[in-house]
Amino acid sequence: MQGKIALEEHFAIPETLQDSAGFVPGDYWTELSARLLDIQDKRLRLMDAHGIEKMILSLNAPAVQAIPDKAKALDISRRANDFLAEQCVKNPNRFLGFAALPLQDPDAATQELQRCVTTLGFVGALVNGFSQEGDGTTPLYYDLPQYRPFWAEVEKLNVPFYLHPRNPLPQDSRIYAGHSWLMGPTWAFAQETAVHALRLMGSGLFDEHPALRIIVGHMGEGLPYMMWRIDNRNAWVKVEKSYPAKRPIADYFNENFYITTSGNFRTQSLIDAMLEIGADRILFSTDWPFENIDHAANWFDSTTISEADRLKIGRTNAVSLFKLDR
Repeated sequence: MQGKIALEEHFAIPETLQDSAGFVPGDYWTELSARLLDIQDKRLRLMDAHGIEKMILSLNAPAVQAIPDKAKALDISRRANDFLAEQCVKNPNRFLGFAALPLQDPDAATQELQRCVTTLGFVGALVNGFSQEGDGTTPLYYDLPQYRPFWAEVEKLNVPFYLHPRNPLPQDSRIYAGHSWLMGPTWAFAQETAVHALRLMGSGLFDEHPALRIIVGHMGEGLPYMMWRIDNRNAWVKVEKSYPAKRPIADYFNENFYITTSGNFRTQSLIDAMLEIGADRILFSTDWPFENIDHAANWFDSTTISEADRLKIGRTNAVSLFKLDR
């Protein structure tokens, strides 16, 4: 398929490059680091070769979210966003930007999002899970009350927010002790992000701000396959729900969330996601440079779905969500 739009596609600046060093072994780091620092060369050639018209670029993880010092987190955010804006200007028909935001400081994050959208022309934000502040030991999740003004501004600016994974902090990772292979994209990323997304759904955030649109990657981080159970566990027991939100959790997932195919190139999983959330809320992505563009594109171009759904997921859903036809 030609004309695909991909939106979980990462880059690094020198200050954040080492954050990705642990995700591949030994000699692979030479290749991964080169991929992360490249935007206008190999990345473009691979896009051309595999029918990707546009990429929406975002900073690698955890980067800004793992910088407890608020001033430094804002400084790195602004450096990354300014660099990304320069790269997008060089090739505006191929690259768009997601803002990196210092959510350790909700007011600073709000101002930086305003700058990125209204001045730099970015189409939304991508944030790498919870943020750390102070001594760095307490994860800040965005259902907390101090983030409501930030969410009001996201809704006002009318841009999507991509909730990207990161690993849990060491003190919250005891279940993985002795099983380090479960960290990162194998399992911990999905569990961490799915719980964060459920906290947003259950908090009442979407009752207060119904126009918010949240994106999660990797075929929904397991959420599509758990929605029925979340709302129907022990259905024979009649008790009041124990979360503040007014409606069933699946309502918010189906109305306020989108998912991408990033890093999860499995037809059975895609079809299940289509049955749960619908083809109108799924978007093609590759997860470059952590996954190969050819692996993502070759799978998607040949996966057994209708051509109408392929066009939606590969292109037109993104055109609509990010208003790319204006």
